[in-house]
Amino acid sequence: MTDELLVYDIAPEVEAFSTRRDCVLPYPVIQAHQTHSVNVAVIDRDDYTREQLEGVDAMVTNLRGVAIGIRTADCLPVFLYDPVNHAIGAAHSGWRGTINKIANWTIRAMALNYGSKPKDLIAVVGPGIGADAFQVGEEVAQLFKQSGFPVDRIWSFRGPRTEGSMAGGHHIDLHEVVKITLTESGIPEENIHMTGICTYQNEEFFSARREGRECGRIINSIKLI
Repeated sequence: MTDELLVYDIAPEVEAFSTRRDCVLPYPVIQAHQTHSVNVAVIDRDDYTREQLEGVDAMVTNLRGVAIGIRTADCLPVFLYDPVNHAIGAAHSGWRGTINKIANWTIRAMALNYGSKPKDLIAVVGPGIGADAFQVGEEVAQLFKQSGFPVDRIWSFRGPRTEGSMAGGHHIDLHEVVKITLTESGIPEENIHMTGICTYQNEEFFSARREGRECGRIINSIKLI
């Protein structure tokens, strides 16, 4: 691995990373055409194309040597590893996926296909937009308030918005929402690892909010080795 990769030390039999800006992938990674759904694909061979994974926002597999990846540029990547049944998962958790608990749907897919138990899983949440930068409109704030998540932990109102900045307005902590989802799904808190990296504030990573929607994408990959 090079310095261009943010490498996660999950387990000796797992290789996982997020790419920094302008990184060249060290090997092929299966990637889907993500649409902010909660659709989870079971990867049972190594030759899936992006076109064959239309509308997929999470993947699970137990194949060794097959890298599955999530594309992000402010959304949160969620990695899952089952050390008992030797299976992995990766989920694309943007604000829509986060509010619809895509991480939980990925855990369910691992349970259904590989017999995974949430109490055994190790989770890593990679770089994504932080609460200070994730300023949202009233309508999005209301969706999170009505979602059943504890409002005092995930939402804050910081006064009148300052035009052209992230000061003021409603702010949502997506990192905390994902962590709550993982714990409510049954993963022990000590098994959940948060990078805490904000892609908006850290220019080593692409950020659609900072650079525009046409910017590059972070590739977040996990592979059994």
